[in-house]
Amino acid sequence: LGVYGLTAITCIVAETPGKVSRIQPADPEIVRVQIELSLKSFPVAGIKTGLLCNAEIVAQVVRSLRKVKGCRVVVDPVIVATTGDALLAPEAIEIYERELFPLATLLTPNLDEAARLLGDSIRDLAAMHRAARALAKKYGTEVLLKGGHLRGRRAIDVLSSGNRTREFSALFVPDVKTHGTGCTYSAAITAELAKGVELSRAIATAKKF
Repeated sequence: LGVYGLTAITCIVAETPGKVSRIQPADPEIVRVQIELSLKSFPVAGIKTGLLCNAEIVAQVVRSLRKVKGCRVVVDPVIVATTGDALLAPEAIEIYERELFPLATLLTPNLDEAARLLGDSIRDLAAMHRAARALAKKYGTEVLLKGGHLRGRRAIDVLSSGNRTREFSALFVPDVKTHGTGCTYSAAITAELAKGVELSRAIATAKKF
């Protein structure tokens, strides 16, 4: 994709393709040091957040992001794994919503995460359109609702931008239990945004990645 990715390790995870066994959060201070060192050392043009584990790490990431100017931020609200395992401490979700989401250029929840944020189930494509619009209105940002969990013949995602929704579709790949598929997708979107690509084009490119 023509970019160089930097990382700030927020946790260590013991997992297999079908199971998350244990998550060990990093110390929030070392998370801060990693982020700030990268920001000082490299010309950062795009930022994506992923698994942040607990309220302390979320708060530290928020403090670091508030110091960044003119950078597009993709927030992948990693709350629930594809396997159904909870990945984020309940008390951290409130800080996500109150402090991290307002900093986002784009939110990229999956269906389970969107259902958790809205308090309602999402069972078909029409419900996805409604949910994407509701999330965009609730948090005041653009939302890409990832629909792979519907398990149809095609994996369809719905972007809510302004007052419109748009679908992005690709063939569904069955029987894939690899963790991090959604994270890779949102990282690819971030890479395109960092190059200055318009949002819809960035999503379309990432969908093919």
